[in-house]
Amino acid sequence: MGGHSDDQAYGRDTRFRLDLAAWCAVIRPDVFRSVSLMSAPFGGAPALPAGGPGTNDPTRIHAELAALDPPRKHYRWYYSTREADDNMRRADELAKMPTYYIMGLHDGMAEAVAPFMPAPAEIADCQWLPEHELAVYSGEFARTGFQGGLQWYRCDTSGINADDLQVFAGRTVDVPCCFIAGARDWGVRQRPGMFQAMQTTPCTKMVGCHLVEGAGHWVQQENSAEVTRLLLEFLK
Repeated sequence: MGGHSDDQAYGRDTRFRLDLAAWCAVIRPDVFRSVSLMSAPFGGAPALPAGGPGTNDPTRIHAELAALDPPRKHYRWYYSTREADDNMRRADELAKMPTYYIMGLHDGMAEAVAPFMPAPAEIADCQWLPEHELAVYSGEFARTGFQGGLQWYRCDTSGINADDLQVFAGRTVDVPCCFIAGARDWGVRQRPGMFQAMQTTPCTKMVGCHLVEGAGHWVQQENSAEVTRLLLEFLK
C-alpha cells in the first residue's frame, strides 16, 4: 500500500489505520492539500459506537470465520501471532494466492501459499522483480526475520488506537484525491463495497480512480511507468 500528499505520506483503511496519507488529509487539510492513495481503499473515519468510545467488538468476525466450512481466519490476526515470523521465514516457497487474506484456519502463511508457487517459466518472465533483485529482499529477511514488521500487526489488531480515531467520526477527505491500484490486486476488494463507497463518501473530491491492468498489489513496482503517468496527470 502507498500514498502521496504534498508532504509525501504513506497510505489504508478505517479500522486498521493503514491509509496514513488519507488520515493526514482528514486531520490536517491545511497542510495536506491533495492526496493519492495506492492499493487499499480508504473506508473513512470510524463511527462512534452506540455505547461510546471503546465499546466496539472487532473480534466477533473471527468466530464467524472459524465457523465457515472450511474454517477460515483473517491474515492480519495471523500476522499478530508469535509463530508467524518463524512460519514464513523458514518456508521455501512464498507466493500470493486467492486465500492470502482469508486463510485456512489451521494454516500458516507458508502452508497457505506454497501450492500457488509460480512455475519456473513465470518466474523467468517476471520483469518487475527479477531474481537478482528478489535475492536482496530474501537475503535481508533471512538475516533479520519478519518480526519487526509483524509487530505493527500486533499493535494494529489490538485496537489500541481505536478511540483516538473515533474523535474524527463524520470527518471526510475534502482535498482533491486519486486512487491507483492493480486490477489484479485482491486487496482492493478485501472489504466488500469499500472501493465503490470510497469514491463518493469518505473522499468528497475524488478526481481519479484507476485500476492498472496486469498489475497486482505492488502496482508502483509492477507498472511504474503507468503509475508515474497517472500521478503526474493528477498533480497537474
